[in-house]
Amino acid sequence: MMKCSVIKVPAGAPHDMTGLRASVEAGSIRPGEVVAVLGKTEGNGCVNDFTRGYAVLALKQFFASYPEGKEDKMSFIMSGGTEGVLSPHFTVMSRSGSFMPGEAGNGLKSLAIGVSRTRDLHPEELGRRSQVDEVAEAVARAVLDAGIESAEDVHFVQIKCPLLTAEHIHEAHARNAVPVTEDTYKSMGYSRGASALGVAVALGEVDREILLDKDICVNWELYSKVASSSAGSELSCCEIIVFGNSPAAEGPYYIDHDVMRDAIDGAALQRLIDRHREDELVQVLAKAEADPAGYVRERRHTMLDDSDINHTRHARAVVGGVLAYVCGDPMIYVSGGGEHQGPAGGGPVSAIFRRNQ
Repeated sequence: MMKCSVIKVPAGAPHDMTGLRASVEAGSIRPGEVVAVLGKTEGNGCVNDFTRGYAVLALKQFFASYPEGKEDKMSFIMSGGTEGVLSPHFTVMSRSGSFMPGEAGNGLKSLAIGVSRTRDLHPEELGRRSQVDEVAEAVARAVLDAGIESAEDVHFVQIKCPLLTAEHIHEAHARNAVPVTEDTYKSMGYSRGASALGVAVALGEVDREILLDKDICVNWELYSKVASSSAGSELSCCEIIVFGNSPAAEGPYYIDHDVMRDAIDGAALQRLIDRHREDELVQVLAKAEADPAGYVRERRHTMLDDSDINHTRHARAVVGGVLAYVCGDPMIYVSGGGEHQGPAGGGPVSAIFRRNQ
């Protein structure tokens, strides 16, 4: 049987491994069982946020220091930006045992985690259907890796995707290839959007046959209710972590999700907490977006017009504050930029719980 666990570790800086080391020494984290680390680092979350790569380097070196560590097979997904009250941290996901088809435990569905990655993508593929297709195939592999039986049991899909830099754009032009945009910041949105639509295609939320390149970052009627994508310059492929529940998994952890209709919809998380009030809330995973219409509940917002601070940073601060108030903990995972990740202006929110009995 597969058994998965989730441990939250505070970080004093992108390279701070003291919390991880203490958890390893205490026995709550076993380096040989870690399959992925999801982190919030304190950079700007934009194109030049090198705290993400810095954290990945530190994590790889940390796990390489243990003989049983398998850092070359782990997924390290860092989301930059801890605006407002968001607290920098790492969420460490471990998996022991293995999934066997047809295997079932005590009748309960427990947390199951699957990981996969795409091939390296060419610059001109970002933000287009080729990226959608590559992500869809990788998500399907991760679902299989987790032993999740149906799309309804998938409650969060985290993707780390590439972005365009000036060097990438120049390289594409040298091959007479045309990138989707020549604005490096906008490329983050295109890559996030195509990745999210890849999740939607894989889980049957969007029909691939009707999806066009021109729909990406334009047609907001198309979205996934469980996708979360974060773009960075530290990789060329898309790394995927699928969270869900499976009867072939055992252990006290499980996950559920809801959808925020806008940036101040804390009721979505409250519904999850109320639904599972008998159990312990372990971690919250959510997306944040400045509503592209420029309004929140019929009130104008200025996040999209601010030339000093990127709108993704505003959105993380707002949603982070709302959800931290609801759950009483600012050390939660909130990623900015919600293109095709939940309804326009809103986004998925998932919660991992630990059964108390």
